[in-house]
Amino acid sequence: MFGSSFAQDSRFKIPSLSQAAFLLDFDGTLVDIAPTPEAVVVPPGLPEVLRQLRDACGNALAIISGRPIDQIDQFLGDVPFAVAGEHGVAIRHRPGGPIERAVLPTLPQRWLVQASDLLATLPGTRLEHKQGGFVLHYRAAPEKAEILRQTAERWVRESEGAFTLQPAKMAWEIRPTGVDKGYAVSLLMETAPFAGRKPVFVGDDVTDEDGMAAVHRMGGVFFRIPADFPTPAVFRAWLSSLVPEKRG
Repeated sequence: MFGSSFAQDSRFKIPSLSQAAFLLDFDGTLVDIAPTPEAVVVPPGLPEVLRQLRDACGNALAIISGRPIDQIDQFLGDVPFAVAGEHGVAIRHRPGGPIERAVLPTLPQRWLVQASDLLATLPGTRLEHKQGGFVLHYRAAPEKAEILRQTAERWVRESEGAFTLQPAKMAWEIRPTGVDKGYAVSLLMETAPFAGRKPVFVGDDVTDEDGMAAVHRMGGVFFRIPADFPTPAVFRAWLSSLVPEKRG
């Protein structure tokens, strides 16, 4: 059902698989958002669809996530050819290859101490420390969003442009300025097997907009959940429709 409807809809026209490079977000795109990052479930069949898609597009399949690379590995193993983690801070260009890290400004440790102390007084909030910054989660305490935003904005102002405050799904993330998913897209598209192909980027969040902008500059195609695909399940169905059918 989905395959035929997608095929008939010009909005979903993409380059042929022999010319396309797929750059896909993980949370909220390939998998449904869960109450906590650890509770995410990879739907049965998704790894196999991604493997088949990777084969069909000459390995040009990457996951570009806000998560660290090791977490993507835990969920998807060696399925993607390349992985960019922490919004581009860390990039692995090929399976088993080295993880390259962007040169980052030094994160003030007192911010982490202050964040930890503050969140200890705000039940339902959670601190996630990353290599280049940290995230203030408030999914379980949405009423705490404003106080976290005001505090984070104060820290960012102190950095004089070195760090940026990025809104995310029920969270505020402080990360290095200029290192984002667009940065990751640009680096990945410079090397094989992505170079020379038309990028296809799919995401669901504000943090994906830098990647979408980079793909647009390259003449590629991008989609967003829920604007184009109402749910990750519908997006997964579309991905499945792209994979050549196996012959008995």
